[in-house]
Amino acid sequence: MPAVFRPQSRQSEAPARDRSSTRKHRRSRRLVLLTRAAAAGAACLLLLAAVFAWALRDVPWDEIAEGSLKPVVVLETADGKPLVSQGPFQGSYAERKDFPPHLVDAVLAREDRRFYEHSGIDLRGIARAIYRNIGAGEVVQGGSTITQQLIKILYLERDRTWKRKIQEAVIAFWLEKKLGKDEILTRYLNNIYLGAGATGVPAAARIYFDKDVQELDVAESAMLAAIIRAPSQLNPLTNPEGARQQTELVLDAMVRNDLLTPEQAKSARADFGKLQPSSPAVRSGSWFADWIIQDARELAGPYRGTIKIRTTMIPRLQVIAEKVVAEALGREGGKVGASQAALVAMTPEGAVVAMVGGRDYSKSTFNRAVSAMRQPGSTFKLFVYYAALKAGLTPYDPVEDAPIDINGWSPENSGGGYRGLVSMAEAFARSLNAATVALAMEVGIDKVAAAARELGIDANLSETPSLALGSSEVNLLDLTGAYASVRAGKAPIEPWGIESLHAEDQPQAFRVGPSTQASTDVSQYSPDLVGMLRLVVERGTGREADIAAPAAGKTGTSQNNRDAWFVGFTEQLVVGVWVGNDDETPMKDVTGGKLPARIWRNFMTAAMAEGDPLEPGAQVTGPAPACNFRACARAYRSFRPDDCTFQPYSGPRRICER
Repeated sequence: MPAVFRPQSRQSEAPARDRSSTRKHRRSRRLVLLTRAAAAGAACLLLLAAVFAWALRDVPWDEIAEGSLKPVVVLETADGKPLVSQGPFQGSYAERKDFPPHLVDAVLAREDRRFYEHSGIDLRGIARAIYRNIGAGEVVQGGSTITQQLIKILYLERDRTWKRKIQEAVIAFWLEKKLGKDEILTRYLNNIYLGAGATGVPAAARIYFDKDVQELDVAESAMLAAIIRAPSQLNPLTNPEGARQQTELVLDAMVRNDLLTPEQAKSARADFGKLQPSSPAVRSGSWFADWIIQDARELAGPYRGTIKIRTTMIPRLQVIAEKVVAEALGREGGKVGASQAALVAMTPEGAVVAMVGGRDYSKSTFNRAVSAMRQPGSTFKLFVYYAALKAGLTPYDPVEDAPIDINGWSPENSGGGYRGLVSMAEAFARSLNAATVALAMEVGIDKVAAAARELGIDANLSETPSLALGSSEVNLLDLTGAYASVRAGKAPIEPWGIESLHAEDQPQAFRVGPSTQASTDVSQYSPDLVGMLRLVVERGTGREADIAAPAAGKTGTSQNNRDAWFVGFTEQLVVGVWVGNDDETPMKDVTGGKLPARIWRNFMTAAMAEGDPLEPGAQVTGPAPACNFRACARAYRSFRPDDCTFQPYSGPRRICER
């Protein structure tokens, strides 16, 4: 049987179909993988976008672009010098051109030598820092740029979280494009903390060297750059050796980066060896600065940038005030059991020129001139005799100084005994308690309280017979202001400490002055009151306050000698003094006519030693600047501070002339 021929095509088609199927399967599989990869990539991108959106949703972009989140309030003394208070201090913003080239070089050599080369994040610097930290086995170097440091200082929380790191990286790139290098560096130098309460290089230049930033030399600039990384530990006022060692490293870095020649560095080291960082003289007056700063910030609220607040404080008088208080307590305080004292000095118009709130601000910042409420004793008698004058009596009218009983209460005179029938003037000068209470009851206790409020006492007054002897508590500032009302012949004289406000790029300053204007004419009673107050000093209980010039005042002592006061005035100044203890422990035979009167006398004598105590250069007695900010803002809802105008009911805007 012949062999049957079987074609091979069907046998070869099977492998072909298998190969084709395999290729299709592979293509399908690749497509699936690509689709999955694309989906995964899209998901990752979406997740990344969501993470960035979450991290960046609360970034204050507009505020970052504009600058600082709040105005920088710079306090000045009455003669225009910086009032460098203890604690936090930030000076005026300086422009890029104000920073000396050697200062910029020192900071860049220390903090970010590739600042003008990177775009906000220095990857090379980060790698270098990682390498050195691994080699050292600990963190010895950071990789943050100046741009990143600025972001941390001004805009972001300090917590080390992924959210903050994402924000920092994105903002750094954005800020570089938005602001440019010079603006970033300017903001950094104005806002970096440099120890001793100083924020910004201008503030540090003032605190450490009492200089403007433009005046810094190479050695001083290198020192400020040296303490940026650890300002609290390297504060040259407390750790001069540590600051010196770090300054050497900055100078070495400047030489390595060709920013200084070896000869210049050697000269700078010699200069630095002579440096004696110290606080400026106008750092005095911290109680004054504490008292005024909140009011200053409120006034500066509508503005941005540097707001200069000219205060009424006169540095020479502030130094004298602090000195006489410290010397008196050091000399007599221990013997008589007096641990604290306070002093307020003001003009008859109420401009506070000096304020001491205690023995030592560095040990206690509590302001006993403003915040301590104490019984004023016989200094309150001023209001009894003012009420009597208003009732039609005169200093020559008689009053009975004899035992008196009011529902079981019988006030006695200091030292005992009674003088019988005396004139009002004598009862006041000798501070006779029984006569004063009798007079107050005749006039009416409610009239005495009203007289006190009329002259400027805002404290709660208990309208009981003991009010005549100062049983209701007041503070020294208000009491001194009330005596200023008598001196000025108008009431109430409200103590004030801000003379004017001047905003950056503002064509004119605003006069500020007191928040309320004196509205009551007391001039018809002032001569009699002043005459009685002069008798106190000339031959009454205040003879220790007698000076070589016409002076008037009143002593006061609370029960059991817990508080002792003297408040009085000359032609130019009204000064109040309080002495006592924070825990109200009784002192040993301290009365207002002793230690407080001597402090008052010593202050007045030193203040007047060089002629007019309000000179040199105090604005408080000079012509008023162009615009009374407070009066205008209070009078017109449409008041616009940038040009001191308001909108009347008809016509164009007008200048406020209040």
